[in-house]
Amino acid sequence: MPTKSCPHCKDHPLEVTNYQGEEIDICRECGGLWFEKNEVNRMISEINDGPEGDKFETHFGEQLGVSELDCPDCKKSLERFHLLEAFHTEIDVCRHCDGTWIDKDELESVEKSPEIKASLGELNQKVSWKTYLFQFLTQMPVEYNIKPQKTPWVTRGLIVLNTLIFVLYFLNPSSFSYVIDNFAMTPADLSKGNELWTVLTCVFLHGSIMHLVGNMYFLYIVGDNLEDVLGHKRFLLWYLVCGLLASFASYIVSPMSTIPGVGASGAIAGLFGMYLMWFRHASLTFMFVIYQKKLSAVWFFAIWLGFNIFGAVTGPDGIDYGAHIGGFIAGLIIGYILKSKILEQNPIIRLLNQKEAQLKR
Repeated sequence: MPTKSCPHCKDHPLEVTNYQGEEIDICRECGGLWFEKNEVNRMISEINDGPEGDKFETHFGEQLGVSELDCPDCKKSLERFHLLEAFHTEIDVCRHCDGTWIDKDELESVEKSPEIKASLGELNQKVSWKTYLFQFLTQMPVEYNIKPQKTPWVTRGLIVLNTLIFVLYFLNPSSFSYVIDNFAMTPADLSKGNELWTVLTCVFLHGSIMHLVGNMYFLYIVGDNLEDVLGHKRFLLWYLVCGLLASFASYIVSPMSTIPGVGASGAIAGLFGMYLMWFRHASLTFMFVIYQKKLSAVWFFAIWLGFNIFGAVTGPDGIDYGAHIGGFIAGLIIGYILKSKILEQNPIIRLLNQKEAQLKR
């Protein structure tokens, strides 16, 4: 059998090796792989624990023309294709012998192509009359993100806990006054060294039904994905850390304020920061008066931050902008520090954050 040569390295021979149960050819110089007919399909099937199913070439995106590379088997020119319609990694295919050349840095996206295709299908859904009606009536955004792999027990638990606490004190005027006096954070009291515990307890209190509903909705839409990548314990830890840092930020802004501060907004703002750093592929809808538009997480939270900065500059109106901005900055810092580890542990999220992913908004 004649020796096959690497399409990239030309004179460098390919060596036979076993990969994911398939006998394929590899170039030890550049790390590229040559898959003969159906070997790619069997590899994808093996990695994704499923039947061989559709041939992966049936999901190719745009044909990009003739490649500069030649087929190691028949020596004819390979053809370039986008891996998927919405994922523009370029791969080289021989239409004569059905072989596929995959560069080393393309291999992971080919292996994960079924999951990438399904994820992009979820992310690229269009707004509809249902999403429009929901946001028009509630003024709450609709999220487009990949589905979590794990049940978000901590997120659900926090929603239940916040709701139970609210119901227990809100319906009784005397209980409401007692809880606010003893567990809401009043900066002036902290300055005197009193009620230090309130920097944390205030995170679990809310001043009105709409305050509670708004916070719990945002906790629900961003919390499930964050808990999925962090794990239950670490998610709870960082949620509480963001809540504490938001309280400290609120105190630093107005250390002599006598207005009690309550709400999970600061902690949730911290989640916003982490979400922005790790889920840039996600979209949230924004209502421009009566026009609904999908925005990237970056643009959505940039607008949110702009509103908060404007509110902080123009004067107090009962909203703790210091806690919001402080919590958000804390979340950005935490998200930046953990980003490399999170993306390393979650390959689909890493791939969806790459420029090859074509996101429709």
